[in-house]
Amino acid sequence: MTKADLIKRVAREVEMSIAKTGAVLNAFVDHLTDVLKKGDKLMLPGFGTFHVVKRAGRTGYNPQTKSRMKIAAKRVPKFRPGSGLRKVISR
Repeated sequence: MTKADLIKRVAREVEMSIAKTGAVLNAFVDHLTDVLKKGDKLMLPGFGTFHVVKRAGRTGYNPQTKSRMKIAAKRVPKFRPGSGLRKVISR
């Protein structure tokens, strides 16, 4: 499913224009990005939690040249599904 497909489906379900639904989705994504950038987490009960974890630096290699290279530590976004989502998917 693409973003456009999601917007159309939600717009039909809530009887809102596609433009307004797109604006709502974009606002949600922007807010989620801001929350994660600050290092906070966003919890949606029954659905899941978006959070940031620190990934340690490590040694990797370039698959073309096989030479070793250092991969720096970084922060990455993660999603942990909630119990409601896990129940629906596991059926």
